[in-house]
Amino acid sequence: MGNVHVLDHPLIKHKISMLRDKNTGTMFFRILVEEISMLMGYEALRDLPTELVKVETPISQAEVPMIAGKKPAIVPILRAGLGMVNGLTALVPTAKIGHIGLYRDEVTHEPHEYFCKLPDKIKERLVIVPDPMLATGGSAIQAVSFLKEHGCKRIKFICILAAPEGLAALEKAHPDIEVYVGCVDERLNSDAYIVPGLGDAGDRIFGTK
Repeated sequence: MGNVHVLDHPLIKHKISMLRDKNTGTMFFRILVEEISMLMGYEALRDLPTELVKVETPISQAEVPMIAGKKPAIVPILRAGLGMVNGLTALVPTAKIGHIGLYRDEVTHEPHEYFCKLPDKIKERLVIVPDPMLATGGSAIQAVSFLKEHGCKRIKFICILAAPEGLAALEKAHPDIEVYVGCVDERLNSDAYIVPGLGDAGDRIFGTK
């Protein structure tokens, strides 16, 4: 899977292990998700284009690299993807923020859209799509398809945990996008939850059931 990047940094591994613990409370879980998102975003944004600009240092004038082009857009998949936004915007505070709302049918496990709001000139921007879990891949596939319908050509998907089934489905549907994963787990269970996973990421981030 050439466009799939599994980020095996020890800090990411360690923090994901703490996320898995069912005794990790809401506040600490939320903090960990933000920290992991920042570490993953650092890698995902490695190839941002730069251009030389002139600045005056306290010593002399210099030509130094600065980020070039339109500001990136961060478009989380609601609602769990919201938990990753602060970690990413800590790296790129000027990023534009959009939202795609999808919910999973509890019987068919198919995603259904209920909300979408995208930044202006979205097709000219690098779009980062965060969602903590990539289970069946249905939500990610639909979100990326929707962005492509709006003309987006540079899309990166970031998830903390992924099931092999979801990764395969996403790569088959969208082989042209880059995918960044914190850890690939064993499988999906009969309820389409990742095993061993960490439970429902949205419930654990927001303290709901």
